[in-house]
Amino acid sequence: MDHLVDAPTLKGWLADGGEIALIDVREAGPFAAGHPFLAVPAPYSTFELRVGELAPNPHARMVLCDDGTGVAERARTRAAAMGYGKVFVLQGGAMAWRRAGYTLYEGVNVPSKTFGELTQQVRGTPHITADELIGMREGGDDLVIVDGRTFDEFRRFAIPGAISCPNGELALGIDDLAPGRETTIVVNCAGRTRSIIGAQTLIDLGLENRVVALENGTQGWVLAGHELETGAARRWARGTSQPVEARRGHVRAHAEARGVGFAPAAEVAAWLADQTRTTYLFDIRIEGEPAGAGGGMIHAPGGQLVQASDHWIGVRNARVVVADDELVRAPMVAAWLAGLGFEAHVLAGGVAAAATIPAPERPRARLAEPAPIAATALKRLVDGGAARVADLRPSAAYRAGHISGAKWLIRPQIGAARWDRAARVVLIADDPGMASLAAVDLAEAGVTDMALFGGSRDEWERAGLETVATPRDPPDRACIDFVSFTHGRHHGDLEASRRYLDWELGLVGRLDEAERAVFRI
Repeated sequence: MDHLVDAPTLKGWLADGGEIALIDVREAGPFAAGHPFLAVPAPYSTFELRVGELAPNPHARMVLCDDGTGVAERARTRAAAMGYGKVFVLQGGAMAWRRAGYTLYEGVNVPSKTFGELTQQVRGTPHITADELIGMREGGDDLVIVDGRTFDEFRRFAIPGAISCPNGELALGIDDLAPGRETTIVVNCAGRTRSIIGAQTLIDLGLENRVVALENGTQGWVLAGHELETGAARRWARGTSQPVEARRGHVRAHAEARGVGFAPAAEVAAWLADQTRTTYLFDIRIEGEPAGAGGGMIHAPGGQLVQASDHWIGVRNARVVVADDELVRAPMVAAWLAGLGFEAHVLAGGVAAAATIPAPERPRARLAEPAPIAATALKRLVDGGAARVADLRPSAAYRAGHISGAKWLIRPQIGAARWDRAARVVLIADDPGMASLAAVDLAEAGVTDMALFGGSRDEWERAGLETVATPRDPPDRACIDFVSFTHGRHHGDLEASRRYLDWELGLVGRLDEAERAVFRI
């Protein structure tokens, strides 16, 4: 079977300088429990919906990883049907990787988080503890606390008095937030990475202010015995006072010194049309700004693109082009992407220039479309015992409440289940795309009569369908869609916070030589 690749061969491919996408098709729970360092998650339950953006060039090498259970083989069939021509499977899956002597990394966004830790070690990004920050406040220091996470995260919990300004916006917003050079700027996140990257971004801007990261972020704050604020609405809003012209020259020089290119739209268009290379084009501005048009641009807010590069970029050694509308944010983001090991460029002319770039064709799947069914019709089928109801919603939602008699189902399990070909299967789903993918597998399993109920729980309750809660069904071991790794760290579990911070601090020490060589700091 020439599509199988063993772990040592894959290890060599990952370091040979060529384009390669190592896609882990396990669900979120097993992925977070341990995966190869450069593996990118695309769970089989949503595989065809994700892989076209993660790996937009069907000619790039792709290696699929599972637990050796055959799910990667099924994903390979789906990828081939989408036009991917160089698709391999890691023989034996993640366990074979470990048996070959290579490390499996727990958690998510591992490359980006490791990069943050390396940045602090190499660049010496200064930091203070929560207690030191309390002391500065009590001493009347002139300071501002800037939260570099997304606004939604900030609203859930924040350091009291902090102001939301996601990392990707700092180059524009910091002069509003700290107009005086005497103001100390403290950057925080929930843990470590965005605190470090945000603080170092401001230092790289050349500010005369003292800039520090809050060590361990909100988790360090809670572990030190301090209370967080919930529901805060303080945020930086872009106005007209930003010194854009004064910033452009500095950020361009900073980016170019780190190997970032500035490419005109015609060149980017040629790259996107080139089937020998993979090129990504991202609009890195914040949510709520006018959408960029052209080039098939994908929206990826700059701070998050750096924080979770594996959510958007599936192919190592690919080109990554980023765009904003003022040529201040994009160069700073591109400089970080270059440090993460990508060939990074800024779109000259910004998002407006993308209007002249034709959108490239991306691999797409043909999806099955089960016929919709109304809640009243579903009730008749359930009452008459004439349907098998399969609930595709997240396991946590199923536990909280589902139609009596419905069984929780996730796509990787479909092939192993027994199906009565004469029975009608009704799928319950919040996401029609996931239901369409599940329908493909159901059809292959011999199910010929399918329907989809995509309505709300209120609708099925109004129709008189009995709802039951099953807090322990499915059992924890079956909830493969759920990331249990230090899950309670944001819900008052201090021990989970300690384990998470220990994990993050230990990432660099686990790198081998090839993994360390990915980064350019």
